[in-house]
Amino acid sequence: MWDLVTPVMPRKAPTFDGCALIMGLLFGIVLANAPVMACPKSCHCMEKSGLTVVQCMSRNLDRIPSDLPQDTVVLLLASNHITTIPNQAFKELHHLQELDLSNNDIEVVDVGAFQGVSDSLLMLDLSNNHIQSVPKEAFARLRAKINLSSNPWHCECTLQEVLRELRLDPETVNEVICHTAVQEEYAGKSLIQVLDSGINFCNFHHKTTDVAMFVTMFGWFTMVIAYVIYYVRHNQEDARRHLEYLKSLPSSSQISKDFDTISTVL
Repeated sequence: MWDLVTPVMPRKAPTFDGCALIMGLLFGIVLANAPVMACPKSCHCMEKSGLTVVQCMSRNLDRIPSDLPQDTVVLLLASNHITTIPNQAFKELHHLQELDLSNNDIEVVDVGAFQGVSDSLLMLDLSNNHIQSVPKEAFARLRAKINLSSNPWHCECTLQEVLRELRLDPETVNEVICHTAVQEEYAGKSLIQVLDSGINFCNFHHKTTDVAMFVTMFGWFTMVIAYVIYYVRHNQEDARRHLEYLKSLPSSSQISKDFDTISTVL
């Protein structure tokens, strides 16, 4: 009997693809060293507990940098000279959780200022600025705890409606002071305390609107009455003059007598 032995095929030595290896190494180096976006020149970017923190405090900035890293989680812009929060200022920062804009010169908050971060943002500090009013839609859908203290707020209906939808920082909520108000007696008082006392600024707004409409309608009514009086008097004067003119004309009987006289003479 012959033992059938299966022949062992020699293994093929692995082929070394040097080109592919070099390309892979280069690609890995590029990925390792390439940041999501370069840090703005006026800021300092760092990693803290695995989170990207962008520190731009006290850098004499007059506007919000547009080249912020997209993976920014904490953005510190306090103590600058920023005057406006424009529409979609943070639209690419989908991971932003904390935003500090305190101690600036902010006067204007555009309607779409926080579009793109409404779901991620957890803390927003706008204290110590020059904000008097904000559009009702500016903070729409924001879930963040917000500090609005130490601003020269004008307390009226829109601000009342804005605050109703916000989650204010409980430690600073009583520092939201009415610098001016639709009713002067509330100037200098805490807005929250005024509202808690039962005051409704929207009622004042409606009353003011009603008074304005009444004054406008009264003005138009007065103008109409004055015109009617003028029209009647003017017509009366014309009628009087016309009547006097008719009276000055010779009557038909007088004309008949004159005609008879002339006929007799002839």
